[in-house]
Amino acid sequence: MDSKEYPQRISSFYKKRDWYQYNPFIRANFLSEEVGEVCRAIRTIKIGRDRPDEAVSSSEKQMANLTEELGDVLDNLFILADKYDISLEEIMTAHKEKLISRYQ
Repeated sequence: MDSKEYPQRISSFYKKRDWYQYNPFIRANFLSEEVGEVCRAIRTIKIGRDRPDEAVSSSEKQMANLTEELGDVLDNLFILADKYDISLEEIMTAHKEKLISRYQ
């Protein structure tokens, strides 16, 4: 799947599930929640959870969880960009130009 097809599929999926209608402020809060879950997944991989009520998961399960959470972050970014009619190409180009102007 390419960088144009996937965001369109995600927007369509979210609209069918009635998840798209949330305003950008609420969507940004969902994004924050998902970023927290990425942090928790990384913590689990790097230092563990140290919870007697949780079984230690395998490295494969930990990596699968991190991959899943990164996908949730990505989807929320795609939805926010879509709500403001900003393409991934625009985001990548603008960010690249910012880095070049700042560091070269």
